[in-house]
Amino acid sequence: MLKGSNTAVPTTALRVEVGWRSGAGVPDADASALLLVGGKVRSDADFVFYNQPAHASGAIRHEGKRDAGGRVTDTLLADLARVEPSIETVIIAASADGGTFGQVPGLYVEVRDAAQGTVVARFDSTGATTETAFVLGEFYRRQGAWKFRAVGQGYSSGLEGLATDYGITVDEPQHAAPAAPSTATPPPAPSPYVRQPAVPAPSPYATQPAVPAPSPYATQPSAPPPAAAPPVRLTKVTLTKAAPSVSLTKQGGTSGALRVNLNWQVRKQFSGWGSKFGRPAAMHADLDLDLCALYELTDGSKGVVQALGNAFGALHQPPYIHLDGDDRTGAVETGENLTVNLDHKHVFRRILVFVTIYEGARSFADLHATVTLTPQHGAPIDFSLDECTVPSPVCALALITNTGGDLVVQREARYLVPERGVSPQRTVDYAYGWGMNWTPGRK
Repeated sequence: MLKGSNTAVPTTALRVEVGWRSGAGVPDADASALLLVGGKVRSDADFVFYNQPAHASGAIRHEGKRDAGGRVTDTLLADLARVEPSIETVIIAASADGGTFGQVPGLYVEVRDAAQGTVVARFDSTGATTETAFVLGEFYRRQGAWKFRAVGQGYSSGLEGLATDYGITVDEPQHAAPAAPSTATPPPAPSPYVRQPAVPAPSPYATQPAVPAPSPYATQPSAPPPAAAPPVRLTKVTLTKAAPSVSLTKQGGTSGALRVNLNWQVRKQFSGWGSKFGRPAAMHADLDLDLCALYELTDGSKGVVQALGNAFGALHQPPYIHLDGDDRTGAVETGENLTVNLDHKHVFRRILVFVTIYEGARSFADLHATVTLTPQHGAPIDFSLDECTVPSPVCALALITNTGGDLVVQREARYLVPERGVSPQRTVDYAYGWGMNWTPGRK
């Protein structure tokens, strides 16, 4: 598509892919969507991005990133049939993190039918220089149907400026300026030898002004409006090979609940690792990944939290880690979720979060998954898994270590290959020296 052109799109579920070429010196970028009425959002809830990955209507959700084959993609799912009737436009935007779009080669937005996989629209954005945010395209209603327009409008104010332009209230860190020294001369202290004027006592015979009774016809002040919702926080932490760890203490995220989410894209057909290793393998729509955690507490106790064997853990008693269920869809708003109770952080020595393939595939090859750790207080931490090039059914995701007053999250993204007859769980145990005894389990 040319800039400014438009095309009809089906009123169905569409996968919107924002992509670019990776390489040395290329900054990261993030896709986002804004749902507009009259050119503005109705509230901050109409902004879908990495810190707010799903719209309440279920119409738009952020699916996460993939970095493979020299190309990075950040994907949104737009189910136009579920967009509320009052919404007139859905903006598709991108923001650069740590640079400008002049440093991002091959920027494009591509719209595909989510069920069929066919391309229904594509716009390659060129000519960027100092812009740090772009409106790449927009879906809009026209005579009861939906169209997509290639926009290509750049901003130099980043995601914050773009969001503010559309009516989003952004939370800006406030830095208090140091108080200037006072130059005013303090009043002299009263002398103990100077007679102070007495304050006359009120006369008991003085007439006090009467307080008028409220008029039944006067307008009474209305009740104060409800407190406004907290502004949107744009801060985030992305772990990479170059910057693989982060301190939860420095992020202010050492209390409350830490939610660990795993989501993935389930595809109907995959070539699987068999195409690389000489045997057939297919990924099916019933692909089932299991999010798990090995834990070691300061009292020496060790264990595992996982769906296998119904070892779902507990949040308010040891091990203070809980798996909320066994998901088979990989959806962002559900997916597999672990919750760690950071109010008991003093009992943790280390926690290893890992994922296994229970059924539906033999390896993580050709599978895209994203991990997000969201503290109740502090910035979210996310990372994508690297491309899998070995026949691995288990991947160590993140290691959380108590270093003595600090919790450090380390990105692992480490694919492991079990020896013959060795379970994925035992393989992770061996790799990280947990030293547990394992028996067969089922779910």
